[in-house]
Amino acid sequence: MKKFSYVILFILMFTIQSCGIYSFTGTNLHPDVKTVQIDYFPNNAVLVEPSLSQKFTQDFQDLFTTQTNLTLVKAGGDLQFEGEITGYKINPMTATAQQTAAQNRLTITVNVRFYNNKLEDDNFERTFSHYYDYDANAQLTGGILEDAFTEILERITQDVFNASVAKW
Repeated sequence: MKKFSYVILFILMFTIQSCGIYSFTGTNLHPDVKTVQIDYFPNNAVLVEPSLSQKFTQDFQDLFTTQTNLTLVKAGGDLQFEGEITGYKINPMTATAQQTAAQNRLTITVNVRFYNNKLEDDNFERTFSHYYDYDANAQLTGGILEDAFTEILERITQDVFNASVAKW
């Protein structure tokens, strides 16, 4: 019986101290972290889509406000994100028998600098990228462009979120 209580005690201690502070949204934030600062991400790519910078920045801010309890601030955040869109390119992906493109790929690349002012070991600068394939006969405007932005930006912002606060 005494061995059994030691096993239970060991399991209880292990589960309480195993992963530190963890939440159901997947974040692993220090309890002192209360604010996040997400600066505007300018589009420095060779090919510029006018609405991309604003959409990326807004989607990124929305992700943090919906998936964490952090307060979004304009300056002096406990967590800080800055960077720029470095790539926006369209390449042909698959060819037809007539040697024309059957499918094009839009690829967006974002360089992100992350600063954790409470735990500087977490700081990083990293490039994140994702793509969207669409029919070569279609124009990358309207609904197709919106679908492409939705898929690409959701993936990139989630990857940055996971790398910075979920530690994946």
